[in-house]
Amino acid sequence: MKNIRKGDEVIVISGKDKGRRGTVLSVDGEQVVVENVNVVKKHQKPNPQRNVAGGIIEREMPLHLSKVMLFNTVTKKGDRVGVKALEDGRRVRVFKSSNEVVDI
Repeated sequence: MKNIRKGDEVIVISGKDKGRRGTVLSVDGEQVVVENVNVVKKHQKPNPQRNVAGGIIEREMPLHLSKVMLFNTVTKKGDRVGVKALEDGRRVRVFKSSNEVVDI
């Protein structure tokens, strides 16, 4: 079970965007793309066949999973995540500091 999933709110813990929060847009292996974090300017050539205009565009680039932590809204800090099995057999993610269930 993945500790960080698409749609989670995370906080960046290292790098140039340290301390910034955002929503996870995609997770691909060890890489994660976070909304409005690690934004770079990309020079893009026009492609008339795909109706793509040329110019300088801004886009989010992936970060390594080790640079982000799941954001705990109760403590207002990043928190480590573990997996716990419930009585009915479901596996859910829990915050390590408080044993609160992340998934509902």
